[in-house]
Amino acid sequence: MDVSLWVWFALLGGIIAMLAVDLFMHRDSHEIRLKEAAIWSAIWVAIGLAVGGVIWWGYGSEFGLQYYAGYVIEKSLAVDNVFVWAVIFGYFAVPRQYQHRVLFYGVIGALVFRAILISLGSVLIASFAWILYVFGAFLILTGIKMLRQRDEHIDPSKSRTLKLFRRFVPTTDEYDGQRFWTRRNGVLMATPLLAVLVIVEVTDIIFAVDSIPAIFAVTQEPFLVFASNALAILGLRAMYFLLADLIHRFIYLKLGLSLVLVWVGIKMIVSHALWKIPTVLSLGIVIAIIATSVIASLIATRQRPADEAAEDPAPETLVKEKP
Repeated sequence: MDVSLWVWFALLGGIIAMLAVDLFMHRDSHEIRLKEAAIWSAIWVAIGLAVGGVIWWGYGSEFGLQYYAGYVIEKSLAVDNVFVWAVIFGYFAVPRQYQHRVLFYGVIGALVFRAILISLGSVLIASFAWILYVFGAFLILTGIKMLRQRDEHIDPSKSRTLKLFRRFVPTTDEYDGQRFWTRRNGVLMATPLLAVLVIVEVTDIIFAVDSIPAIFAVTQEPFLVFASNALAILGLRAMYFLLADLIHRFIYLKLGLSLVLVWVGIKMIVSHALWKIPTVLSLGIVIAIIATSVIASLIATRQRPADEAAEDPAPETLVKEKP
């Protein structure tokens, strides 16, 4: 896939423009309601699908399918981030009107870190083709581990990142609006909102270790890997506010995500060693797994009591590591 420099600039310029629009629309600290979250989610998904259409038109159906496969995989795995954010925000009692600010800067950091990881992964694959076997085995083992630990919960109070942050950064116990820094008796101190941002960033890096190799299973084109990653991540903030109150319903989603990781790991190994599994088949299997897990979850929890949901806001949030 021959991607000219101006296409890269167009993608990056579009991402920056979308971030600027999002920041302008949410320049005031207000609580994101369900309707607003739904509208923004639809906008971000439409943009992601439109980019895939442009790639399909400009570079052919195969590369278009590879983009869509990467987009669907990243979007699906990113739901884990939504679960974790809900737990983190709940632990720190972050006012809902300040949560968008944390997620906005969290997404910017995620884009930067993932660009670095994608670049590193592309270099490794170009230099050592056998690394695909390592990535594939890693994804299979990660999927199995996720399956076995699907009922574990993240506990922010035990976070090593939080302990290190509080040890080296003077932090207040109270929020100061949506500020990350404030002054107390003339001393510059971090607010709890900055601690939340740091934990969100570290958590995303941990999740990226899974999701980026998973996208390399469907395409080794750096442009497609970054584009699908970036477009999927950009809509995560709206997805969080859309799903935050429904997280307790997705009881089988972790099972579905673990099967997706195992499948893409198998595809990576088989496609490199024996037979190239068609992208359309891989995309269809991923969609089928996620759709089945979501539908089964909603059916199984359609009569779940509201008080039970409140006590268990994220029943399947996995402790991948203690971030």
